Amino acid sequence: MLGFLGVCFVSFVHPIDFRYGSEMMRGVFSQENKLELMLRVEGALAEAHAEFSEIPKALMKVIVEKASTKFVKLERVEEIEKEIQHDVMAMVIALSEQCGESGKYVHLGATSYDIVDTVLALQLKEALAIIRNEMILLLRIVTDLADTHRRTLCVGRTHGVHAEPYIFGHKFAVWADEIIRHIERLDACKEKVCVGKMTGAVGTQAAFGINAEKLQDFVMKNLGIKSAEISTQIVSRDRIGELICLLALISSSMDKFATEIRNLQRTEIGEVEEPFREEAQVGSSAMPHKRNPWKSERVSGLARILRGLVIPALENVITWHERDLANSSSERCMIPEIFMLLEEQFRTFTKVLEGLKISKENLKKNLKLTKGLIMSEALMILLTRKGMGRQEAHELVRKIAIKSVKEGQSFEKLVLEESEITALCTLEELKKALKPKNFIGTAPKQVLRIVRKARKILKKEEVL
Repeated sequence: MLGFLGVCFVSFVHPIDFRYGSEMMRGVFSQENKLELMLRVEGALAEAHAEFSEIPKALMKVIVEKASTKFVKLERVEEIEKEIQHDVMAMVIALSEQCGESGKYVHLGATSYDIVDTVLALQLKEALAIIRNEMILLLRIVTDLADTHRRTLCVGRTHGVHAEPYIFGHKFAVWADEIIRHIERLDACKEKVCVGKMTGAVGTQAAFGINAEKLQDFVMKNLGIKSAEISTQIVSRDRIGELICLLALISSSMDKFATEIRNLQRTEIGEVEEPFREEAQVGSSAMPHKRNPWKSERVSGLARILRGLVIPALENVITWHERDLANSSSERCMIPEIFMLLEEQFRTFTKVLEGLKISKENLKKNLKLTKGLIMSEALMILLTRKGMGRQEAHELVRKIAIKSVKEGQSFEKLVLEESEITALCTLEELKKALKPKNFIGTAPKQVLRIVRKARKILKKEEVL
């Protein structure tokens, strides 16, 4: 091709081709794999016809043998497609060429989307297995972090503002529980989307004869997937719509996790830092000192693309009568893209957490940043237990907090100077109430519960 200066060069355009995604996921949606799967479906269809005496078994064996990219070359299929402008029929012709007399039975009774939708189900099965494996890997790392920091004190933030004492491991336990829910959702969704069909041009199965339903089940069992209970020329796209919505939801959770890392790496906070190769890595072309959370930023950026794919997926649920072609072109783009980019999010964020630097020094420093103000509720609760009304206690503590901020004084110092408080509480009681480690509630217990839940799942996965 010609460049803008007339120079001949060949280059990739989409980052999926050279930057994002693994070779394994790329292979699932490659033209070579798609053709191999199409041929595999044609072979399974021939076997089914032979099972129900529609094709002589000897001729069927030829179709099954030749239904492989060892014999049917992608180059030949593409050559035929350029001529006839139909991808599935190009494959059918190319396979028939290899089958001699048996070629007359290739694609018998089928319509294009019997092949295409069944192939898509096989691709989705492969792609979902890859994503699920990435989720299990991330769950293992997050669970270990939750357990390691089950009693690590830090400050909790609401609205971006210091709130109350918190447990650092609690963040990771919340993430682990979210990942577990996504695994459960993915498993349930897989059962709905990994279905194939042999129902013909409008879904009646008329061309397959009296054994049509048995033939469909035979094909799908052969391929390792289930049959759609009913379909038109296509498998209903509510299934794909649900899948894309789910993958976008999982992507949004990844965005949520990454955003937390990005925020905690801010210079003013400094509680965590993405792994940084000090011997070679460059953070900025202009500022040599920079260490940016670019991996987490990539995760967040890709999530915006994935969420954007929800709309075309929902639009594709609507079809004209028993079939139109409006869904086809968008699915060719969005299905490989959403899997490639979601996998990239997982692979990138896994690297972040594997090498995450956690600054216990800054966790302690930030815990004290408000000079004790984060213990205001603990004090209020103590006062109510000593007999003061809840609203009265709230107002009294609020005024002390305001004074602490205005005068820059220690919250504890002002509390100990307040006669209304010292008249109700002993010095020992107040000192105890104002210590962050004494106001973390059931957080460690909650974390341990999720850690055990996650490890039970992980142990089961290892057995599988």
